Amino acid sequence: MSSQQPQHAGRLRLVGERDAGPAYGRPRPNGDRAAAPPPARTPGQPPAPAQVPPQPAPQAPAAGALGFAEVLNAAIEASGLSLDRIRAALAHQGVRISVTTLSYWRRGRSQPERAASLRAVHLLEELLALRRGTLSSLLGPPRPRGRWIAPTTHDALRVEQVWPGEQEIAEVFEELDAPPTGDLERLSIHDSYFVNANRRGHLLRMRQVVRATVGGVARCVVVHKADEGAPGCPEITSVRHARLGRVRRRPESGLLVAELLLDRPLALGDSTVFEYEVDIPDTGPTTDYGRFFAVPVREYVLQVHFDPAAVPAHCERFEREPCAEVDRKREQLWIGASASAHVLAPDQPPGQVGIRWQWE
Repeated sequence: MSSQQPQHAGRLRLVGERDAGPAYGRPRPNGDRAAAPPPARTPGQPPAPAQVPPQPAPQAPAAGALGFAEVLNAAIEASGLSLDRIRAALAHQGVRISVTTLSYWRRGRSQPERAASLRAVHLLEELLALRRGTLSSLLGPPRPRGRWIAPTTHDALRVEQVWPGEQEIAEVFEELDAPPTGDLERLSIHDSYFVNANRRGHLLRMRQVVRATVGGVARCVVVHKADEGAPGCPEITSVRHARLGRVRRRPESGLLVAELLLDRPLALGDSTVFEYEVDIPDTGPTTDYGRFFAVPVREYVLQVHFDPAAVPAHCERFEREPCAEVDRKREQLWIGASASAHVLAPDQPPGQVGIRWQWE
């Protein structure tokens, strides 16, 4: 992709720089002439009607009266750049922001909050020939989502901390205006992962028990990612006690981000249970399954079920700190007569836990 050069500053006289001219009550270039005295009145002539002084023209809005969306929208309009060209220019600088997200920003439907988005704002200032800080100074604190009744979980991780290097996930979360992760306390998560006779993980059954930490929680966003080289994305099926909302797929990276709409909005302290299944695309023999946690979980149970015709020779539990590339803990697991192994993780902190195995 080619780099989009910054537009000339003369095209971006957006805030407090436009020549108001006579429409805003400024004098004309030749100046205002002094008003001539009224002509003398002859005897018997009725007095001339009193002249009403001219009303001041409306003033242009001050820079401080405009918000982030208004300034960004005006800058884009003045630049003449399409959102797609802006997206390409940002991608050339290593920041991937979707056209939908840019559209939401300029219309005020969402605002940049995550680290990558804030970097995009600084690049936008340069690209649109705005003074540094023109846009970023208008952001203010992150917007609350939903009806905040109680503080959310302080131990919750940001998207980029849970999925390091996965900028696409952060973009999709912003596009879906995903509610804060801490809005739902995870009381229990139970994953059942199935490996068939071809040694391929093909199905995940998931059950969650959650409780609202704020009022008005009506949805949650879930993420599933196929192994590298998958021909497509995982697909959510058989949703129970909820229904599938908006779904975003990124087939080139095997990413699925989906919105689950709960049976009813939850008041503060209300709990609910929902379940669903995930069909996993074929990537050949599977050797591990793990879950990333953005918030603490009271209880996590993972069961891996192997086909009796393809039982691994070795199986172990592993745990990792958030964003870590190496295990902080390993523990050998026994595969019983049922051809399954399981992990019980009470009071699971943010991070990753899973099971890996070897066939021979």
